[in-house]
Amino acid sequence: MSFPVYFDTCALYGISLGDLFLRLAENDAFRPLWSSHVLDELSRNLASRVGDAAAARRVDAMRTAFPEAEVVGYESLIDAMTNHPKDRHVLAAAVRAGAEVIVTFNLADFPAESTAPFDLTAVHPDEFLLNELDLHPRHVAQALGHQVAASHRPRLTLSDLLDRLSRCGVPSFAAACARLDC
Repeated sequence: MSFPVYFDTCALYGISLGDLFLRLAENDAFRPLWSSHVLDELSRNLASRVGDAAAARRVDAMRTAFPEAEVVGYESLIDAMTNHPKDRHVLAAAVRAGAEVIVTFNLADFPAESTAPFDLTAVHPDEFLLNELDLHPRHVAQALGHQVAASHRPRLTLSDLLDRLSRCGVPSFAAACARLDC
């Protein structure tokens, strides 16, 4: 079984970054996890940017591609979590699912004293992707290549995609990929 990784909404929101995470998961680099709370929040936030229909298509595609990713039965744990109140549902679902990592831009919402009792660590998407690059360089290169090949309107080069990823909040990962000529 692949390494279980729980994704906070903010990590999945960016189109290019979310796409990369999902492509890596398709290659079994890790097992993605999320909850209905996360997917509902993602859909609402995306709808304001790309419209209701496009947001619904993306969330439906995620559910279809990864039917085992959606965590259920975590609601009773929410009140026991000690991290930031707005993200207690994230920690509760990650605990219920047995995740080892929470990928989030909101590291301050998951202090170590709230995650350590559950053998969980919150990591920034940049750090997570750098670890993936170190552990699975061929998977990362393949995922980036497929993402470039699937791009249209506009058509992207690898350099364009890495620039987008850098602007999405993973600049160290993008720079490392550029140096390695992924």
